[in-house]
Amino acid sequence: MADTKRHWGRRGLAAAAVVVTGAVLAPLASPAFASAAETATAWRDPVRSLDRAAHPLFSTEPGRNTADLRALGAMIGGAKVVGLGEATHGSHEFFTMKERVFRQLVEEKGFRAFALELSWSAGLEIDEYVQTGRGDAREVAKRTLAGSPWDREEFVSLIRWMRDYNRAHPGRTVHFVGDDLGAPSVNDAFFAKITDYVRQHHPAALPRLNQLYTGLRPIDDAFAYLRKPLDERQRLAGQAEQAFELVKGLTGTDALDWTQQHAKFVAQTARFLAVDLTDPKSLPAAQILRDRAMAENVAWWQRRTGHKVLLSAHNGHVSYVSDNPELYPKTQGAFLRETLGRDYLPIGFSFDQGSFLSKDTAVGGDWKRFSVPAAPSGSNEDTLDKVRFQDFYLDVRTAPPAARAWLDTARPTRTIGTLFPVDPAAISLGRSYDVVIHLHDVRQADLRK
Repeated sequence: MADTKRHWGRRGLAAAAVVVTGAVLAPLASPAFASAAETATAWRDPVRSLDRAAHPLFSTEPGRNTADLRALGAMIGGAKVVGLGEATHGSHEFFTMKERVFRQLVEEKGFRAFALELSWSAGLEIDEYVQTGRGDAREVAKRTLAGSPWDREEFVSLIRWMRDYNRAHPGRTVHFVGDDLGAPSVNDAFFAKITDYVRQHHPAALPRLNQLYTGLRPIDDAFAYLRKPLDERQRLAGQAEQAFELVKGLTGTDALDWTQQHAKFVAQTARFLAVDLTDPKSLPAAQILRDRAMAENVAWWQRRTGHKVLLSAHNGHVSYVSDNPELYPKTQGAFLRETLGRDYLPIGFSFDQGSFLSKDTAVGGDWKRFSVPAAPSGSNEDTLDKVRFQDFYLDVRTAPPAARAWLDTARPTRTIGTLFPVDPAAISLGRSYDVVIHLHDVRQADLRK
């Protein structure tokens, strides 16, 4: 039993904690890397070919000259959803580069939404500030991002820029979207968005809806909710799904679309929180549920509004293929490719060395500073860092043959999420992303003041 608890404590509780922290876990199993024979089939020296594909990146800070991003805009082309990853959940340059790219896409390519692996309900709160200016950006961030890796100055900066942009462009505002499941809480005010609409437009359905939400509304603390007996959580998940079906069957105004989406979010969250914490075999299905839900929520927003969306998430969520198939069988990026086809484009981040924020415990704990030295020989990062530009990006789809052969081979690669230390994963950059951005050095993100 003790051995079982240790196994679950590092895998199971950590995976359950994903939805509470809004963060992806790095792989915990030792990956199977490309064999020497496989590696030998690739070109001996891909660096010269990578040099030809690389476009220099002169800054990761927003608000500066964007001439170095023109080629990136061409690579993105007409994509409607762009997934922009991060190799860690807490590095300054990954976060600031997201604001820089988003600004460019808004101003040059008409993008209108920034989506984050944050709960749908919290995203609506941030978007209310972005649209109206009511309140204070720092207070909004404190309330909605607390406990997450994005509770940092870099995201306060992004939220403020979005509000400033909307003030200057009232006829073409940008939006903040949370695409993830509901944690650490789904408060009563959010449930009221559903019940108030039904009360106003379909009062006869309200008693049944309230009955279905009894025991579920509100979810004040997801960790406390997970301590409920499994059969109770499964029963409540069934009730949440029945509530969604009830609302989905109603007819009415355009506002009903949003009410139905809110009810779907509650059902997604309840089903995820019905995971059997005593059975590690339940984890892959739970992770599929989460990534599918995030993809569905992004696709719903894009289709409902027509907005082009920059999707911010960990590399492991935006990529086409999983870096740990046993625990994460299918990614958000894979679901989006099925739904949107070539209208979805993922961009992965890589870095050679530096510091970041992560945790050293599977459940709870604080975000702490960690650092890693230069990437070891044989890793993807080590070769990328030999390219003539310190920071750069490249289109893996149009890379020269030698570069493409190298990119298509799986090698050890850093993928750091909520838990550190972790082993590198075997990742083929060419099969995971359409574009790769490599940074020589990163530092930990700035704590919110």
